[in-house]
Amino acid sequence: MIELLRNRRSIRKYTEQPVEPEKLELLKEALLRSPSSKNTNTWEFVFVDDLEIIQKLKVCKPNGTAPLDNAPLAVVVCSEKTENDIWVENCSIASIVLQLAAQSIGLRSCWVQVRNRMYSETESSEKYIRELLDIPENFGVLSVITIGYPVKECESKPFSELQFEKIRINKF
Repeated sequence: MIELLRNRRSIRKYTEQPVEPEKLELLKEALLRSPSSKNTNTWEFVFVDDLEIIQKLKVCKPNGTAPLDNAPLAVVVCSEKTENDIWVENCSIASIVLQLAAQSIGLRSCWVQVRNRMYSETESSEKYIRELLDIPENFGVLSVITIGYPVKECESKPFSELQFEKIRINKF
């Protein structure tokens, strides 16, 4: 696990190579094994490999969507919002599990924030994506995770750049 964390970087440019079906199945399994509060499994996922739809996802907010430019796969992470108050946490955990699973099988990824972002001055990014993908209105959309093969590998963050001053022992 530590090697996955050491080597994981956000990738914003992908090759055209599609994600193989067997790798898609592994990603789906990883998501469905993702921990959730009280095993509620409130999350749901929309796998998008239609490049036209991915381009429509790209306009869900004015900036921060560059990874959708050429990603062969986008996974929309969402949840029914009224079932419980921990949907954001459950979806956050699932999002990072997906990213680490992708890394473990030779793929790379990037998180695109959706929740609390705006598509326009009057419409949220969540609403835009819900309407685009026919997601029910009572669902919240937390993120879109882009996945694919990187155009180039990024170097991992050097150990010397880790912010150990952020670690406290026993008290702040």
